[in-house]
Amino acid sequence: MTSSQSPLATPEAHTIEYLSAPMQVRMSNEWFGVAPLKHFWVERRFEAMRSLAGELISGASEMAEVGCGHGLLQRQIEDLYGMPVTGFDLNEAALRVNLSRKSRVCCYDIHQRDVEFREHFDLIFLFDVIEHIPDATGFLQSVAFHLAPNGKLIVNVPAGQWLFSEYDRANGHVCRYSYAELQKVAQSAGFSVTRWTYWGLPFIPMLVLRKAWLALHKGRESTVAAGFDSRNDLLNSVFRLLSLCEFLPQHLLGTSVLAVLEPQNLAIKS
Repeated sequence: MTSSQSPLATPEAHTIEYLSAPMQVRMSNEWFGVAPLKHFWVERRFEAMRSLAGELISGASEMAEVGCGHGLLQRQIEDLYGMPVTGFDLNEAALRVNLSRKSRVCCYDIHQRDVEFREHFDLIFLFDVIEHIPDATGFLQSVAFHLAPNGKLIVNVPAGQWLFSEYDRANGHVCRYSYAELQKVAQSAGFSVTRWTYWGLPFIPMLVLRKAWLALHKGRESTVAAGFDSRNDLLNSVFRLLSLCEFLPQHLLGTSVLAVLEPQNLAIKS
């Protein structure tokens, strides 16, 4: 699927449960238009998660994704595991084109801490969310309210602050993380990292070139589309094959870091 066939092109609005009022978020809506299910990065992210923690999905009875956007992960889990994932977000435009088929889609502020969701979910996904949050510690503490006893978080964030570019700024990123920095934030919120991996090592030259190219063409075109759109099916297939040239899990280097977090301080749920 090319960007001209993006999920935002559909006129059909998804059914949304409004538990909170929609809000402006630190995320470019343009990203949803260049991130289809078959995008090489979207597929590789799902593979990385499965290699690290796929068995946690099979063993979960209730799952949620905070910052679900237009439902890429929800749909991937539905298609492969046949299981629903409750989606939470405050971005109404993204929720209206959510791709899930059997999952709840809720406009919901996790800081609201609705009693319906207290200690409700065995597994919560935070896929490329924390990098948008200035107060990551407070955010994780509100997420913990929703986590069942012995529940787990699966977190993905962009890696390598040295790769921070105009693309990150345009997409509302506060920072990019190393494993050590993610571990520090997790511990500050009462979590420990029990397993983790870098992924996207073959993409590093592409991100270096992206950083340089966007710096030279700053303000000349749509930064998010220029930095993420795979352009056409042929290039997408080439990048997809390139993504497979990496064994996972690995602790060397990558463009993203994926981790499983478990709560160590039950007081954060009160």
